[in-house]
Amino acid sequence: MEKFAAFEEKIGAHFKNRAVLREAFTHRSYINETRERGLDHNERLEFLGDAVVELAVTDFLYKKYPKSNEGELTSYRAALVNAVTLGNLGIDLGMEEYLLMSKGEAKDRGTKARQIIIANAFEALVGAIYLDLGYDAADTFLKTHLLGKTDEIVKKELWRDPKSFFQEEAQEHVSITPSYEVLKEEGPDHDKEFTVGVYLEKELVGTGTGKSKQDAEQGAAADGLKKKGWGGK
Repeated sequence: MEKFAAFEEKIGAHFKNRAVLREAFTHRSYINETRERGLDHNERLEFLGDAVVELAVTDFLYKKYPKSNEGELTSYRAALVNAVTLGNLGIDLGMEEYLLMSKGEAKDRGTKARQIIIANAFEALVGAIYLDLGYDAADTFLKTHLLGKTDEIVKKELWRDPKSFFQEEAQEHVSITPSYEVLKEEGPDHDKEFTVGVYLEKELVGTGTGKSKQDAEQGAAADGLKKKGWGGK
């Protein structure tokens, strides 16, 4: 438990019950490998944290942008709470060093799958803060570490739906409508992970990974925009 003390200092949240903090960092694979008694994986906390993040972000955006319509606010929120944003934030916070995973998962560093694991752990962390310290503490944590990214997202139009934007750019530059194909499915039915490729005719121009085909398609489109250098993305 002491290993988490430095992390508590870093995020400015001091837990009354460090067991719930440890649970937030515990991947299912660790439980399956170690069979450690009395320890649960973080999926329930992730479920809770996802709802807390959505409420806190929605409340913040609603108050910050009183003239924005529902569609714009929804797009802003999606850009803030997607796996890429939360995964990168988790990496910036050093969460990867505290993850409890199987030896096999621990070797798989720097991949999109690892980014998703970190994003899930970030949501679980928010759930743990809410459970142990209350909503205000979770809201303060998100305002400190996540919501400061809002101005950049809005200014650079990073909130734009990558799939729609990629289609617009593809039709403008090469007069081709993109197509998407599932390249890989992994995991049990309750925790599927999809890898999708976006094609311009037969050319694979981007890939994305997500918990749903839709999320993976958005990731593939964003990857395609970046690799093509379209739209300044």
